[in-house]
Amino acid sequence: MKLIASLTSPFARKVRVVLAEKRIEYDFDVQNPWLADTPVPLFNPLGKVPVLVLDDGTTLFDSRVIVEYLDTVTPVSRLIPAGNRERTLVKRWEALGDGVCEAAANIFLERKRASEQQSQDWIKRQEAKVESGLRAVAEELGDQKWCFGDAYSLADVAVGCALGYLDFRFPEINWREPHPHLAQHWEKLSKRPSFQNTVPKG
Repeated sequence: MKLIASLTSPFARKVRVVLAEKRIEYDFDVQNPWLADTPVPLFNPLGKVPVLVLDDGTTLFDSRVIVEYLDTVTPVSRLIPAGNRERTLVKRWEALGDGVCEAAANIFLERKRASEQQSQDWIKRQEAKVESGLRAVAEELGDQKWCFGDAYSLADVAVGCALGYLDFRFPEINWREPHPHLAQHWEKLSKRPSFQNTVPKG
């Protein structure tokens, strides 16, 4: 299989972390979906990364779809519980982590526009989502060892990728001081090889 993705996307990183945790071999095709001549729309009509191209040519897009598929490819390091309620709650954690990423990415993209075209109201709205999302993550994590249950799961992967993206794009945001246990959790996650080998670049 082949992964088409950028080196900066937190959603691509989530997929790469899952691939590493599941020990699945793949070809990595680095693409920038923002370039005029990008081939990404040939694989995803929405023009977004990541895209997973299966051996039979089938394409999967949206990181949530991709990681759910990958967790079924091999029983190694299952990241999504089998039980319906447990599965739903882990996916809820994923939605929370992804939501923080989406809001942060919206801020980054808005700030790339010409200053006279930027909407400060839009930026403030996204900043509020990031702050609220982090607060919810920290409160639900509490002093637990893992985000959900007693084992590392997709919940931790999604949260870790969100925190890593904030550090990458917004190092000025001081989220560690108000959320010390979340900071400790991120330090633990960042030491895993799957996270160390997927640090965003660019």
